[in-house]
Amino acid sequence: MEYSIKLREDYIKLGQALKAAGLVDSGVDAKFIINDGYVKVNGSVETQRGKKLYSGDVVEYKDDLIKIEQ
Repeated sequence: MEYSIKLREDYIKLGQALKAAGLVDSGVDAKFIINDGYVKVNGSVETQRGKKLYSGDVVEYKDDLIKIEQ
């Protein structure tokens, strides 16, 4: 499934984006899947929950995509 997140500020953090898209129930869940290497940002595995995402970034988790838009 594909999700789109519109930025309210200059960026959104990775854990917040996963939660906003409804792919995780809490920040703790986000922390575990990110630390375990299940999340990619722009095609590369990302292990930092606080990674800043900007307009144009794409997050992948399982078969889901999150597109960050301005």
